[in-house]
Amino acid sequence: MSDVRYMISDAAKLVDVEAHVLRYWEEELDLPIGRNEMGHRYYTEENIRLFRQIKELKDQGVQLKAVKMLLPDLEKGDSEITHLLARADKLPISADSQTAAREEKMHRFQCIMSRLISEALEDHTEKMGVEIGTQVSDQVIKEMDYLLRMKEEREDERFRRLDETIRSSQKARKERALFGGEEKKKRGFFRQKKGQTV
Repeated sequence: MSDVRYMISDAAKLVDVEAHVLRYWEEELDLPIGRNEMGHRYYTEENIRLFRQIKELKDQGVQLKAVKMLLPDLEKGDSEITHLLARADKLPISADSQTAAREEKMHRFQCIMSRLISEALEDHTEKMGVEIGTQVSDQVIKEMDYLLRMKEEREDERFRRLDETIRSSQKARKERALFGGEEKKKRGFFRQKKGQTV
């Protein structure tokens, strides 16, 4: 294209919008706008043409999200898109050739809209998939954590009962040993007594 470069104020006048609108569109639509040696934006004839098409679409009520999906066609120079989005009452309906042309334009418009809707649905489906995946992952982690805690609590309870059983068994052995020792002493005492009396 041309080597002419416009500063933002001049570009805004050519597009018939405020300078902040160009900056906003640039940011929202991820448009690669050149910068000069000082870091200031400059606009080419191609940029101006693209911004004029964007403005025309915006004036017809097209949202920036839809404009963003149309950008590849706009950047290729397909000016038909902006004309296809014009209201039906603005299209002439006098001759058969005009009707056929209008039907062709409507068909192209339907194709563009189908593509836009498909892309929007794919984008939405992908986002929903990520969100659902995150929620499922969080839920699975919570469930795993709960199951591990329950397992630890059961093991702690089993070890506590085992410890109680071992302690009571040891206590019973000590008592038997103590009681058995006293019995032996008593028996020995009585044997000695029996031996003395006899």
